[in-house]
Amino acid sequence: MTVAFFTGKHRRAAAALGAVSAGLLVLSACDKPTPLATVTVGTNSVTTEAACYNDGEAIKESLIQGCLNKKSGKTIEVGVDDRVRFGVEPEVAENGWTLFIGGQQAEQEPYHKTYRSIPGSAFFATQTGEATNTAQVSIVETKGKKLTGIWHFTLKKD
Repeated sequence: MTVAFFTGKHRRAAAALGAVSAGLLVLSACDKPTPLATVTVGTNSVTTEAACYNDGEAIKESLIQGCLNKKSGKTIEVGVDDRVRFGVEPEVAENGWTLFIGGQQAEQEPYHKTYRSIPGSAFFATQTGEATNTAQVSIVETKGKKLTGIWHFTLKKD
């Protein structure tokens, strides 16, 4: 003979309470992911989360140079005749973003659209005019004069 410890109503309430508790536990263990940035060449794409990001707030001045000098884990091959397409999420575009090449700012004004295209040849010449086979390109989110996010990619000459 079995004895019912709970009525059907109590079992459902206990199951619902357990499910809610488990859901809250899972959510509390998750960090909010950073916005993504993508580089596309032809039909190949690489996407990455930010190397440095502070939930949309300014990155500390003391950390910026270290963030800009981090090496990228995401590499994509680029021919000099290819178009390199950069894409960011709408919240990044709203603040504005610029490209850095080799840790140096490559443009003066922030861009405010989610997508742009640049010729591959623009990335494979140094400031002295020498050819190079790789380029470290960073997408840098700005909010006014403050840097708020940095994404890194390596472009490898095809």
